[in-house]
Amino acid sequence: MCPWVVFWGMRCGTVRAQLGGVTVGDDCPVALIGALNVSPESFYPASVFADLDALLRAADQMVAAGAVILDVGGMSTAPYRATLVSEAEESDRLARAVSRLVAKLGVPVSADVSRAGPALAALEAGALIINDVTGFRGDPRVPSLVAARRAGVIVGASPASAHADGPGRPIDRVGATLAESLDRARAAGVPDDRIVLDPGIGFFRPLAARWWDWDAAVIGSLDALRSLGRPVCVGVSRKSFVGALTGRDDPADRLAGSLAASAVAVYKGAALVRTHDVELTRDAVRVAVAMRS
Repeated sequence: MCPWVVFWGMRCGTVRAQLGGVTVGDDCPVALIGALNVSPESFYPASVFADLDALLRAADQMVAAGAVILDVGGMSTAPYRATLVSEAEESDRLARAVSRLVAKLGVPVSADVSRAGPALAALEAGALIINDVTGFRGDPRVPSLVAARRAGVIVGASPASAHADGPGRPIDRVGATLAESLDRARAAGVPDDRIVLDPGIGFFRPLAARWWDWDAAVIGSLDALRSLGRPVCVGVSRKSFVGALTGRDDPADRLAGSLAASAVAVYKGAALVRTHDVELTRDAVRVAVAMRS
């Protein structure tokens, strides 16, 4: 059944996935994913909660505002920052945060992680979804772990792919990269109905001289990814391309641009939106869905 927690959408169609018991895809409600971090090195300080009580309060507010999934990061993945921490540190951060959220809230928790050790720690703590921004390229053990644990997965487009700096439009190169990651997931035994794709907004910055144009072009052509046959998740919240387009250097000042980009992404077919600002993104998504319909 589709989760009628959010107040839009009609019946389920054919391109769908199950993420932690939440059905997403054709004609289902656009799923809002609340983005939380326990990684002090994250690019947006307001998203970071070192104190678990503060994390729980923020998560509770997101659920009340309409988030149907919570995504927790234990290590920043911003490609333009020095963010690497040990697997032990990331595992500890994720295990503590995930176990607290799972114990107190009634929505599935996703772990934003791409290494097998921390991913296992998150799954053992109760996470039901792995959000791997590397598209299963960061650690070859992760796809098999996801399959063995019967977890849902959000597979991100990664500039590590040979297609990332090849010829063609940005959306075509992203599509080819995602197709390879989808093959990796299937080869490991992850069924299609537990896979969602993410075009990796913000992650191709090192390869594109005008990386903000790359991201804008991908969002504007997002409907081309429908040919891959999987629901699409987009995360644009407070990201650097919004700052480049609007002249807002501080992520705290990028809310308006983030809402605009989220609305366009939904209009172009995104089935899930990952955001730091659930309540206001909900309103932007409602308008986009009404116009798309």
